[in-house]
Amino acid sequence: MRDAVIVSTARTGIGRAFRGSLNNIKSPTLAGHAIAHAVERAGVSGAEIEDVVLGTTLTAGTAGMNVARYAAIAAGLPMTVAGQTVDRQCASGLMAIAIAAKQVAMDGMDVVVAGGQENISAVQNDYAKWIGETVDPAVIARAEAAYMPMLMTAEFVSNKYKISRDVQDAYSAESQRRTAAAQKAGLFDQEIVPITATMAVVDRQTGDVTLKEITLLRDEGNRPETTFESLAQLKPVVDGGVVTAGNASQLSDGASACVIMDAKLAERRGSRHWASTAESPSQDVRRKRWASGRCSQSPSS
Repeated sequence: MRDAVIVSTARTGIGRAFRGSLNNIKSPTLAGHAIAHAVERAGVSGAEIEDVVLGTTLTAGTAGMNVARYAAIAAGLPMTVAGQTVDRQCASGLMAIAIAAKQVAMDGMDVVVAGGQENISAVQNDYAKWIGETVDPAVIARAEAAYMPMLMTAEFVSNKYKISRDVQDAYSAESQRRTAAAQKAGLFDQEIVPITATMAVVDRQTGDVTLKEITLLRDEGNRPETTFESLAQLKPVVDGGVVTAGNASQLSDGASACVIMDAKLAERRGSRHWASTAESPSQDVRRKRWASGRCSQSPSS
C-alpha cells in the first residue's frame, strides 16, 4: 500500500447563509473556486488530476447532478477529469478526503482532489420541504426518529448526556472569543482564498432585492462582543430546551478543497505536504443521536 499525503489546501471564507456574501452563488462556482486554488497551490496541472471527490449534504438544486463533476468544470480542469459526489451528511467532506486517499493508496491514482461544499442559502429550504413531503413510512416503522431535524437531535443529546444550558453557553462564548483572537492574529489568512460574488441584499422595509458585488476575505458571523451573560438572555428555540440562536452553530455557505498525492511523487517533486492519511473508520448512529457520533479503532468494512 502506498502512502497518500495532502500537498495543498484552499478554502473560501465562511459566509453567513441567507444574509452573507455567498447567499446568491451557484455551487459549482463556489466549490470550483476552492478547487482551482488548491490545484494552483499544489503546482500540478489539471491534466494530472484523476478524480475530484466532493462531499455535500444538500445534494439538490445547484448542488445536484454530481456537483463534484460540475465543480471540476467550473474550476477550469480538463473535461477528462472525473468527479464523484459523496453524501455522508455531516461527515461528507471528511469522507471525500478518505475516499481520495484510498484512491491514491490502494487504487494506483497519483493525484486526486477532495473536499466539500455547502450552499445552505440556495438549497436548504426547498430541500427540507421536499424531504418532509416524501417521508417513507417503511423507514419510520423501523427507525421512528430517522427524519428528526438536527435541532431535535441536539436537544435529545443534551438531555441524554446532561449537557446543561450553562455549559453550552460558556462553550459558545469561549468559541466566539477564540475565533475573534484567531482572526485578529491572521491565523486563517493563509488557508482562505478571497472570492468575489454577487450578493443579494433584501431591504427590510420593502422586501426589494438588490444585487451588489462583494469580495469575501474572511469568515463571517463571529461576534466578539458575545459574553456568557448576553447568551443567557436568549430564549431557547424549543420551550424548555437548551439550544438557542447563540449557542448553536450558524448556517453557512462555503467550500474547501485539497490535493492528495502519492507520497513518493510528492517527495520527488519537492512538494511540501501538510498531512498524511491513515485509516478512516466509520460508525453510524441513530438519527436522534447524530451529535454523539463516536470514533472506532477498527477500519471501516
